Amino acid sequence: MTTHFKLAAAGLLLTGLIAAAACSPPAGTTEPASAEAPAASPDVYRFKVGTIETIALRDGGLSGLPNDNAILGVGRTPAEVSAVLTANSLPGDTFELSIQPLLVRDGVRLVLIDAGAGAAMGPTAGKLPASLRVAGVEPSTITDVLISHGHGDHVGGLVDATGALTYPNATIRMSAPEWTALQADDQMATLVAAITPKVETFEPGAQVTPAVLAVPIRGHTPGHTGYEVRSGEDRLLYIADSAHHHVVSVQKPDWANSFDGNATAMQSRIALLGRAADENLRLYAVHFPFPGIGRVTRREDGTLVWAPEGAATTGS
Repeated sequence: MTTHFKLAAAGLLLTGLIAAAACSPPAGTTEPASAEAPAASPDVYRFKVGTIETIALRDGGLSGLPNDNAILGVGRTPAEVSAVLTANSLPGDTFELSIQPLLVRDGVRLVLIDAGAGAAMGPTAGKLPASLRVAGVEPSTITDVLISHGHGDHVGGLVDATGALTYPNATIRMSAPEWTALQADDQMATLVAAITPKVETFEPGAQVTPAVLAVPIRGHTPGHTGYEVRSGEDRLLYIADSAHHHVVSVQKPDWANSFDGNATAMQSRIALLGRAADENLRLYAVHFPFPGIGRVTRREDGTLVWAPEGAATTGS
């Protein structure tokens, strides 16, 4: 969609972010708290990229989004979209999107990729701080928050319901073009005021932490960025909002959707998913069914399909 708050597609409105609180000073610690936790949880999924510990963390999800030609298939009829959904054993009249930021233990750093929706987007999101604690991580120990882009379901969780910084000791990093766009968005003025002292920008394609490379993926927003986590020969590509739905976006990558800023996003999606299938890339999709890890494969007829890794669930 053209607004920066994708929940509008479901008839949910941003309730507004509370006035900014003063920023907390950075902590003097060099070793973050352990991310080990003994208890299993449906909101926490641990996996490895080489030797790097990574954790999928449920923030929530968007349920009951209507299948109409203003969302997943701009210019397509609801019947066309429904046919794709039902052919994959999904309801044809509505669809769901998950939200799961990713935690990466990068040496002494605890790196959070995207911050979720926070309290601004209704009761089905904003679970990320609780998921972190279940994983054995206090929000105050996060050292870096990498932002893929400035839409509300990726930056809303940077502040809590009172307007205070959720991750007071973290540096908030995003591409320079994305920060410029976010600053120019009047709807985001309160959030921008709260996070400005913590923001550091980088140029597209930069090595943002020792194990994480910024990957420009054009079209969704002015500075939309994926992130590649590297350990030895192993790679994981966090695709951000290159693709939203695990069936429609993958099987019909050439269909426009209302989340994207312009048609370049469609070309980026076609190229990225095609490359993922050809090179057997391991992907992390923030809006696919939790935990969002998997690969794209190609059927004999050329259709791309999502092959999830682990037990994928859509619950919120």
